[in-house]
Amino acid sequence: MPFALYLLGLAVFAQGTSEFMLSGLLPDIAAELGVSIPLAGTLTSAFAVGMIVGAPATALLARRWSRRSALTVLLGTFLLAHVIGALTPHFGILLATRVIGALANAGFLAVALVAASAMVGPESRGRATAVLLGGTTLACVVGVPAGAMLGQLWGWRSAFWAVALLCVPALLAIARSVPAEGGDTTTRPRNAWSEARALRGPRLLVTLLVCALANGAMFCGFTYLAPVVTDVTGLAPAAIPILLALFGVGSFAGVVLAGRLSDTRPGPVVAVCGTGAATGWSLLALTAGSAPATVVLVLALGTLSFAVGSTLITRALRTAGGEAPTLAGAFAVAALNVGAALGPWLGGTVLTAGYGYRAPLWTSALLTALALLTALATPEPAARRCAPAPDRA
Repeated sequence: MPFALYLLGLAVFAQGTSEFMLSGLLPDIAAELGVSIPLAGTLTSAFAVGMIVGAPATALLARRWSRRSALTVLLGTFLLAHVIGALTPHFGILLATRVIGALANAGFLAVALVAASAMVGPESRGRATAVLLGGTTLACVVGVPAGAMLGQLWGWRSAFWAVALLCVPALLAIARSVPAEGGDTTTRPRNAWSEARALRGPRLLVTLLVCALANGAMFCGFTYLAPVVTDVTGLAPAAIPILLALFGVGSFAGVVLAGRLSDTRPGPVVAVCGTGAATGWSLLALTAGSAPATVVLVLALGTLSFAVGSTLITRALRTAGGEAPTLAGAFAVAALNVGAALGPWLGGTVLTAGYGYRAPLWTSALLTALALLTALATPEPAARRCAPAPDRA
């Protein structure tokens, strides 16, 4: 893998830390800014909404820029949003910075997916996607628990400052090391309309729907993991960073698994890991009162959820990447974040209805089952399961 690809992974690490760290900070943010925990949970949904809008919009805008310029501008905007978020005393402004940061994050990831495909060629897109998502999983392992720990030691604002500081070396490195353009001409689109027409294929639409459902399941349970750990499992708040780190360790394992198998066996990965995730969320809802069961299941769910998500992104790129190289990645990012917006909202809805902290876990199980049934109802044709994307070079 090219070294520049790992620099993109460093930036994704900073952005992933921001996206996931609120799971450990929601109680403190709610207490300081005087809002309820479900309302504080909308910070996660707002970030996801920004990702949904930002992915296709900024991907189209980036067609007119060099990739290096697009990546540096978007990462710089993301950094500035976190500085403002760390300083504001108002929940509304914090909410706005989450949307702005998400717009920049979405555009960055969409452009990075295209750049990564250009660096390695269509036959290794699964591995390149795994490297990028490896930044997100490392954020779960290191960044998110560290953010929760910083929040407990010096307040939630310190976590926002830490994310801003993480962006600085990534920004400098990308400006110096990432090629302005990729070497694979298959990633340079003919025109926006031809790409948009390619996205209307039913198989891609089903893949995007499954992406949304699967990611919604993951975010529904993950967003409210902190109160589950303290109020249901009965562990001390100091255990929250440890459980978040375990989820991150599992997510890293899931991305590694997907990186090895998603180029050749995407169907079995989705079927097996999706079934395991639906079962895992159900078991966690039933056994959340047991600390050992919670520890084991959090680790397993990180693995299964990210294996499915990474494989689905690769499938979307393969399904439409040859005809829509710019927008295929962008709409995959948008679909994942439809789920990231839907999941916390559904979790907050069942909490507000008074069903308790186990309810989001049951909701995650239901969403995973729906994703799995949708995927299995429209299997990928055997002739295309392992075929690389068309090469126009």
